[in-house]
Amino acid sequence: MTDHTIPYRPVPGVLLSAAAAGIRYQGRDDLVLMALPAGTRCAAVFTRNAFCAAPVLVAKRHLATRVPRYLLINSGNANAGTGEQGLADAEASCAALAALTGCYPEEVLPFSTGVIGEPLPLSKLTAALPTALDRMRETTWPEAVQAIMTTDTVPKLASRRLTAAGRTAVITGMAKGAGMICPDMATLLVFLATDLAVDQALLQHSLSTAMETSFNAITVDGDTSTNDACVLAAAGTLSNQPLQDPESPDSLAFRSALEAVCRELATAIMRDAEGATKLVKIRVEETRDGAEARRVADTIAHSPLVKTALFAGDPNWGRILAAVGRADLDRLDIQAVRIWLDDLRIVSHGGRDPDYTESAGQAVLKQEEITIRVALGRGQAITELLTCDLSYEYVRINAEYRT
Repeated sequence: MTDHTIPYRPVPGVLLSAAAAGIRYQGRDDLVLMALPAGTRCAAVFTRNAFCAAPVLVAKRHLATRVPRYLLINSGNANAGTGEQGLADAEASCAALAALTGCYPEEVLPFSTGVIGEPLPLSKLTAALPTALDRMRETTWPEAVQAIMTTDTVPKLASRRLTAAGRTAVITGMAKGAGMICPDMATLLVFLATDLAVDQALLQHSLSTAMETSFNAITVDGDTSTNDACVLAAAGTLSNQPLQDPESPDSLAFRSALEAVCRELATAIMRDAEGATKLVKIRVEETRDGAEARRVADTIAHSPLVKTALFAGDPNWGRILAAVGRADLDRLDIQAVRIWLDDLRIVSHGGRDPDYTESAGQAVLKQEEITIRVALGRGQAITELLTCDLSYEYVRINAEYRT
């Protein structure tokens, strides 16, 4: 059932559609087309997994060759770990869409998400293309975002308005992701579009910068995917002079709105994390540099012992302390370390804070949103990371994913 109540703003000139190809799921849409107007500029970021999927390899190749006119997205099958046949299938899907639209195959970027290691049912995908083309509309974002879902339980869609070139512009984005989430890039597909015209270099820089505080600052389970991709399309239908100077007021407004959309989508992914019952912010401060802060945050966020304690509501602060201690920091002064659950200080001077009580810790951990704050007393750098707890349901979902 399509939820038409999802708040969003269409992007003038950007058309979308959703269709049922029966690739893996029955009785629901699983194929999405996004059509971009002529003159669109595209920026993209892809997974760094060495076993990146066939569509990722093809999308990178096509993006380096021509300006995209279509994004072709399927759910249910990742077309990853499929060797040369997977590459041929990804190329063939682009060629099939090109034959129907008159564009070049290289003007199509393919994206897939779903089960790894299974051949892409190419004939099912291509058979659904005419229907998808017939359904192209500016207002099909809600149907499209639901069609790219896999283990997601809610669609992720966000929009922002901004003033640029003396007019009102819009940025809208959709994302899928609930598990196999870890930075570089986190495990997800994200598609963003704006009606602004933006210089290619500024567009890529803006996307890469926005990624660092959003999709690269979330983790569910420490696993990165083979299929991660994030695309930002600047359609230029506002007919403004392309934004070029990164420090101009219009460019700063654009970057601020883009970052807000990305953070909203990233937070929605974490709220919908597989089996999660708690949204957890980890803030690490007073470190020598950002890399050191991130290493501590990652160690806490990826600890199964910390995550299961969070699920149980067990204020087992020793697990957090142990994670900080094994983050491989040079000459860590444990006497300077302080740790909080929200505003409740649990560790100081190398041990339990004298004012901490177990009942107070349990009260914090009953909340659905929690902040773990760690101060190391060795510098000025700060980082923040969103994560979640680890529940029975997470194990069930991933144990049964292929069945």
